[in-house]
Amino acid sequence: MSQTDFEDDDLAAEAPAAEGMAARIVTIEPSAAGGRLDKTLAEHLPDLSRGRIQALMAQGLVSRNGAALSDASAKAKPGEYQLLIPPPAPAEPEPEDIPLSILFEDKHLIVIDKPAGMAVHPAPGSETGTLVNALLHHCGASLSGIGGVARPGIVHRLDKDTSGVMVAAKSDAAHQGLSKLFATHDIDRVYVALVRGAPNPERGTIETRLGRSPHDRKKIAVLKNGGREAITHYRTEAVYGGDGGKPLAARIACTLETGRTHQIRVHMTSKGTPCLGDPVYGSGPPAAAVREAIRDAGLKRQALHAAVLGFVHPVTGQAVRFESPLPADMAQLQANLTAL
Repeated sequence: MSQTDFEDDDLAAEAPAAEGMAARIVTIEPSAAGGRLDKTLAEHLPDLSRGRIQALMAQGLVSRNGAALSDASAKAKPGEYQLLIPPPAPAEPEPEDIPLSILFEDKHLIVIDKPAGMAVHPAPGSETGTLVNALLHHCGASLSGIGGVARPGIVHRLDKDTSGVMVAAKSDAAHQGLSKLFATHDIDRVYVALVRGAPNPERGTIETRLGRSPHDRKKIAVLKNGGREAITHYRTEAVYGGDGGKPLAARIACTLETGRTHQIRVHMTSKGTPCLGDPVYGSGPPAAAVREAIRDAGLKRQALHAAVLGFVHPVTGQAVRFESPLPADMAQLQANLTAL
């Protein structure tokens, strides 16, 4: 099977995509034919649900050999299918007077210490109170032209319940420069994770491919095929509990070479040492003493913090590095674990 995304102008010109729509091409091999068309297409396009594909078919946006297909229950035939995906129509975020912990700011960019619980940009369930809303208020209307309406100035993100250092662009030059730095991985990013148990070996590199889980579309998983390359370098900085036996928990420094969705959380889980408090990738409860330490610390999220962000300023050329101490919940948890 093969899949092509038409995003570059030269490729888009080859597909008769409707104005503003992205064309997805799926080739169904004879060995994969014969099943329901919607199910087969969904298997080839894991980022689209069967319901989404059925809706596209109802709108006449799925075709084979130039003929629109509307029967989702029809048998999939070998050959090439085209799906036209309408662009999302996000509501324009509004400025909100939300306090920010600012580590650095000039006319080109702003570096902030994002608290846990703040989503980076508006999304279902977090339409307001996001970092984007706060930046629009703090930086003024000029920011709305940087990086598009839905995510002005945002060149990377942290999960809603991950705390720590983030940078956002305030000018087109900074946006383009920062985007290039992140694309080429020329960014120094170190995270601190408090995890269940301790990884073996105590330091190393985790290199996998990550993508949507075939079993749960809301989760990211390590994949044998497909997905995107993900590389995390980790180092055990401290171990807690165990009385000389197997540690009950550990503090891990994770340095990112790539920046995929949920990368550290999935990679730590793949080592059998998930982040403490992780509601999605926790994969089983920690020891009773660790559970008590979590409760006493008031931790209600994954114990993951973006502690260091370093890069070359895309406009001035100056090397900059920003650090953020552990927030109160993780600092207290670390103290509790140290006492085990």
